[in-house]
Amino acid sequence: MEIVIKMTAVKVPYDQLSSEALNGVIEEFVTRNGTDYGEAQIPLETKIAQVLIQLKSKDAFIVFDHHSETATIVNKDDQILKSIDS
Repeated sequence: MEIVIKMTAVKVPYDQLSSEALNGVIEEFVTRNGTDYGEAQIPLETKIAQVLIQLKSKDAFIVFDHHSETATIVNKDDQILKSIDS
């Protein structure tokens, strides 16, 4: 019996999003509950700029899950990317 696993997540190229959509995804990500940036308080604009740099350098990627209809940003070493790329 062959088991087929249906992938519901896809990588979304950051440069394929409008600037408003990209900013919204990044802002939602950096303001999510439980996100820890250490002891120093970092302004929202700085956090957004830092994530954008990671996306542009391909150290992070936007992943959209069709099943849950949610987007997140993951590090280039995240296990989810391995399952998407295979």
